[in-house]
Amino acid sequence: MSEQVLIQFRADKALKQEVSEIYRKLGLDLPTAFRMFMAKSKLAMGLPFEANLKKKEISTNEAMRIFEKARNEFTNVPEMSLDEINAVIAEVRAERKARSL
Repeated sequence: MSEQVLIQFRADKALKQEVSEIYRKLGLDLPTAFRMFMAKSKLAMGLPFEANLKKKEISTNEAMRIFEKARNEFTNVPEMSLDEINAVIAEVRAERKARSL
């Protein structure tokens, strides 16, 4: 048998009691359930369940409002000459070089 380690963490008391009861009904105790979770995590090479952020859906009107706002912001940007653009690039490069030294 491999070396055993103790794992401790804090959890909400009510949550622990509710989850313990769920596992009890399944014929498991909490430590066995957590060992199963870790074994499944190892097999999955990650969380053993999906963990995704829900996509925020927006209406067509909201999308158009966002688009119009962005278009207005970007059409009011002053034009830069090629020399001005190159000067900004050179300045940023110089700052990066100074930080890396």
